[in-house]
Amino acid sequence: MHRQPYSRKDRLIKEKRHDVYQERSKWPEPTRSTGCGALFVNGRWTWQEAPPKTYETICPACRRIADRYPAGYVEIRGPFLAEHHAEILNLITNVEKQEKSEHPLERIIATTSEKDHLLITSTGHHLARRIGEALARAYKGELSFQYAEAEDSIRVYWQR
Repeated sequence: MHRQPYSRKDRLIKEKRHDVYQERSKWPEPTRSTGCGALFVNGRWTWQEAPPKTYETICPACRRIADRYPAGYVEIRGPFLAEHHAEILNLITNVEKQEKSEHPLERIIATTSEKDHLLITSTGHHLARRIGEALARAYKGELSFQYAEAEDSIRVYWQR
């Protein structure tokens, strides 16, 4: 097949994934987050003590919190929520504490309590999913997930 010397250049090229909070290259090591104190060392963010000489930046989780742009949403509904509100919040806090100790970029941004539901927003989709799974394990109920197609976000719905 013979190719034309002047091919069309007006085609749209679809990006694989566009996440402004995901870095294109690695941070120089060691780098400390000025917002939370997490340390980037050995290719990942940890809660280690920072050495005296470090680079400084704002980690992706702190930027998400400052921008109020969550990657995970957990919506809790049902009459069970009203009866066990304090227990459910305690379970959510414990799940966040455990996840955050291993993965510093997984944090809760906000917890909004309305009269008929509770909405939790998180910096990562793993934490949102773990909260939903912990609720389903502890209290049964109906659990569903909804991943956004073009974005790296998740919506978790739990009710009982």
